Amino acid sequence: MKLIVGLGNIGSEYEHTRHNVGFDTVDVLAANLGLTFKEEKAFKGYICQANILGHKAILLKPTTYMNLSGDSILLVMKFYKIDAKDLIVVSDDLDMNPGKVRFRQKGSAGGHNGLKSIIANIHTEEFKRIKIGISRDTYIPIVDWVLGRPNKEDALKLNESFNFVAKCLEDYIVSEDDARLAQEIAR
Repeated sequence: MKLIVGLGNIGSEYEHTRHNVGFDTVDVLAANLGLTFKEEKAFKGYICQANILGHKAILLKPTTYMNLSGDSILLVMKFYKIDAKDLIVVSDDLDMNPGKVRFRQKGSAGGHNGLKSIIANIHTEEFKRIKIGISRDTYIPIVDWVLGRPNKEDALKLNESFNFVAKCLEDYIVSEDDARLAQEIAR
């Protein structure tokens, strides 16, 4: 079983902000699969389960806010006995152009507080991540930038990325092939 996590912050004030690209991506994936998220307080998150041709995945949007995302992820991993190698996290990346997508098998948090929380909770950097670029404006404080909404042009690029990544993840649930996922995203 795979665990696909979209990082973001809960609440209408954070909807469709740059920091919520992970939430937006798993929302598209769930919609494509005809699934609806349900809040599960025991897991500190919104969750739904996919079953495609017998291949199972859990989709998770932590309700802990970004900086404590690892708390929710650890609860789900323990309950469902999911290994870190079966975890995929979708998050924003300040150092890539808006809408650019990158796949990583493992790595450091790179300054991302959500990823720091996950690493601290599951005690490893060896989990897959898909990063979606949100760029950076050097004249605006980082917190204001990531919690802000993109302009129309960037929003279009991001929406294309959400759809692209959701399709790649849907294929991955069935194939369970890390190399294939990396190859699809690298296109």
